[in-house]
Amino acid sequence: MQRSRRRCEGTAMGCIVLDLRPGLGLGPFSLGMPICEAFAHIEQQPNVYDVVHVKYYDEEPLKLDMVISFPDHGFHLRFDPWSQRLRLIEIFDVKRLQMRYATALIGGPSTLATFVAVYALFGPTYPGIYDKERGVYTLFYPGLSFAFPIPSQYAECCRNREAELPLEFPDGTTPVSCRVSVYDSSTDSKVGVGTSLAKACVPPLPAGSLYMEEVQVKLGEELWFTVGGQHIPFGASPQDVWTELGRPCGIHQKQVDQMVIHSASDPRPRTTLCGDYFYNYFTRGLDILFDGQSHKIKKFVLHTNYPGHADFNSYMKCNFLIYSSDFGGSCHQDVNASKCAITPSTKWEQVKFLGI
Repeated sequence: MQRSRRRCEGTAMGCIVLDLRPGLGLGPFSLGMPICEAFAHIEQQPNVYDVVHVKYYDEEPLKLDMVISFPDHGFHLRFDPWSQRLRLIEIFDVKRLQMRYATALIGGPSTLATFVAVYALFGPTYPGIYDKERGVYTLFYPGLSFAFPIPSQYAECCRNREAELPLEFPDGTTPVSCRVSVYDSSTDSKVGVGTSLAKACVPPLPAGSLYMEEVQVKLGEELWFTVGGQHIPFGASPQDVWTELGRPCGIHQKQVDQMVIHSASDPRPRTTLCGDYFYNYFTRGLDILFDGQSHKIKKFVLHTNYPGHADFNSYMKCNFLIYSSDFGGSCHQDVNASKCAITPSTKWEQVKFLGI
């Protein structure tokens, strides 16, 4: 599935310049950032990122990367489908995007990213890897790679890593990069230099980070936040919630749909406000509903930030683990506890099987 935001009329397309940070990111986009932060950067610069495509796999959104693509600028961002954090940046049209490294520019229509230019800017490195089937030679630096198409008549120059660097062909020409990839440099040490970038890892979260904090849920009883240690039971007051989670991101009254029996004769929407109200914690993927009379918690809403949902990108993903009260404490002690609980990745068939 692809979602698009189209260019505003009158906006001129031009080559932008973004700082290239090997192993860290590109321009305002940093490896490991949540997808909501990437969207925030895009919204802040609508004249720069004026054509944006959002792609994901409709049938199984957790199976393949979520991708934010900028076709006018020739690059896209790949987000891990489970954590929704940026794991890989790919410049797929190097002639459309000019990159700045230190004080030098490379790429774009005016500064070709040739093998010789890349080698001169980034320095010596180990011989790259030649993919004979694709006819592509890839040169690796820590957290950074450059792919170069090799004409078939010069394939022998690259076989068995015998090519002398920088790579030049017998006719005096040098290949021009067709793809640049930025990834966490720890990927090199984990799976080896030159591995498939499909295995590029999301960098670890900073110590104490609350992003994707596991929230354990005991049905009918409470929520427990495993990093911060907060406990919020049903029946707690707004003051209790403020003490545990701090100020909510928003507060709004619950709307209730009235009976639509008269809708055929009166098509006007029939909604009204009731006394119940929500505390919204967008950065935790959580809504808390309070009873308007007793001012006690009566419902928790946990958001998965599922691609294609109407609320997508309104909330960060809540990494919940829902246990039935029937499990008691035994399930919490089991190393396979997640098998008897509902998580954001649990499919409906499994939910029915668990019978929670």
